[in-house]
Amino acid sequence: MTSAFPSTHAVNEFIEADLNYLVPNGRRPVNYAYPAPPGVPQNSGEFAAKRVRIVDGRRQAQRPTLDVSGFELVQHASQVADFSNESTIRSVYYSEVDALLRRLTGAVKVVIFDHTLRYGLQGHTEEGVREPARRVHNDQTFVSGPRRVRDHLPPEEAEQRLRGRFAIINVWRPIGHPVESSPLAMCDARSIDVQDLVSSDLVYRDKVGETYAFAYNPRHRWSYFPRIRPDEAVLLKIYDSLDDGRARLTAHTAFEDPRTAPDARPRRSIEVRSLVFF
Repeated sequence: MTSAFPSTHAVNEFIEADLNYLVPNGRRPVNYAYPAPPGVPQNSGEFAAKRVRIVDGRRQAQRPTLDVSGFELVQHASQVADFSNESTIRSVYYSEVDALLRRLTGAVKVVIFDHTLRYGLQGHTEEGVREPARRVHNDQTFVSGPRRVRDHLPPEEAEQRLRGRFAIINVWRPIGHPVESSPLAMCDARSIDVQDLVSSDLVYRDKVGETYAFAYNPRHRWSYFPRIRPDEAVLLKIYDSLDDGRARLTAHTAFEDPRTAPDARPRRSIEVRSLVFF
């Protein structure tokens, strides 16, 4: 099996690219997960591009890991060939992700509660398929993380599980071909300050969730994994209830790689969101 990392350590390679950060103005950003009502912006908040250095994670001497950096690249081939079939995703791919997370984290229970398909062709009309998210964000907050447990478990079990450690982990992978455009950048959790986090509303038709936008901090250390393959997956730490110095969350975003070839294929990907109990 081909390794996700070079066999010898090389000098860290990097690129410089623009990432879209929130410009804090004291107002809480609001984002709609469905078409916003007439006259209401789909997303509020002002974002500004900041030029940052993004290191090649495959060439880092210290490989990024889930509990240290907040993200990790792993080998993981899927038996699913057609990710356009919703029932196959739920019956086959969810089981694969469940087994992966148990094996890598030692979890005793995994609850997969959501997935998102993305296609990097701007203006596409594929129903139920979103474009890559191009703003620096994290999918949950320290408030909304525990809510997810109560949303997806029976009340008595939820309260019992909340007394122990749990995490929310995303499993992200490309579909069909390696990533040639709109790659994923991830911020080392150790470089994030609590002052960088800006709570934002995510409005669904039946509820209001909460995510983090991020204010710019020149201390942020960004990485990416060039040309991630369909037999690889990225694990992202979205929330961890344990506050013992390990990564509790990270920031991530799609970005435009200045070295992208003019004929690069638009990125297709899937991310699965999971509650992981220990």
